[in-house]
Amino acid sequence: MQVDFYHLTAMPLERALPRIAERVVAGGGRLLIVAEEEAQRVALDRLLWTYAADGFLPHAQIGGADDARQPVLIAPDVNAANRARNVALADGIWRDDALDFDRAFHFFDEGRIREARAAWKSLADRDGVERRYWKQNEAGRWEQAA
Repeated sequence: MQVDFYHLTAMPLERALPRIAERVVAGGGRLLIVAEEEAQRVALDRLLWTYAADGFLPHAQIGGADDARQPVLIAPDVNAANRARNVALADGIWRDDALDFDRAFHFFDEGRIREARAAWKSLADRDGVERRYWKQNEAGRWEQAA
């Protein structure tokens, strides 16, 4: 399983997350987006409808009749009702339940850097876990730093 740590410095979550979600869905996968706070889930829901002028990502918030059919599902916890094998931890909080997926995207900013470092270290000795740390260069592009 692969865990990608995305340190948000120049690019905010609102620009980074839709790009990751697009790639997952374009590759035929499903994505679970986790954000504990309701206000953030509502904002992410709105974002996925409006982030691009020429399209949107089909998605829903958990709790609907069609959760299992959603390519992207937004939830307060790690509950893949859409059978996603990819999870995006959008609120900066690491959850070990993410290790049950094939790939985890852990987004965090300066306010959560200490917790992200602790998660990085805790995963170092886990069998079957490949960690990657992504940071932005001066041009705003993501570079793998570790």
